[in-house]
Amino acid sequence: MKTILAVLVGFILGNTPAWAVLGEHEGSVSSDRQYLRGEIRAIARDGYSLQQITTKDGAVVNEYVSPAGLVFAISWQGPTMPNLQQLLGSYFAQFQQSSRSRTRRRGPLVVRTDHLVLESGGHMRAFHGRAWVPDLLPDNISAEVVR
Repeated sequence: MKTILAVLVGFILGNTPAWAVLGEHEGSVSSDRQYLRGEIRAIARDGYSLQQITTKDGAVVNEYVSPAGLVFAISWQGPTMPNLQQLLGSYFAQFQQSSRSRTRRRGPLVVRTDHLVLESGGHMRAFHGRAWVPDLLPDNISAEVVR
């Protein structure tokens, strides 16, 4: 019985899609496109590439990829907030911890740690934000390119 349960759990977990998240490989960007049911457009830039996913409801998720093939930043804008746990991956715990310790006041949410910077704001039907990992920024690229 335990063997069957272990095989079943392994099968279920093995078939979950890989998401393009901060610090992960760019190959999983197509899974995001499928999940969001959007159109993807790759744009080559100086020192990095941009994978832009646009959904039917007008949401745009940008995933910034370094020459090493790692997602070093993400940004979003649209009528709903994206699933940040999905997009931040292993950095989500840092985001949660930092945002809980923040004194709540009006205005955008800004989280700055040694390993993650996240800025998010907006209002109903108009959300926007960006996040990046300072250690993963390619040489000669500033965080200002993340829009």
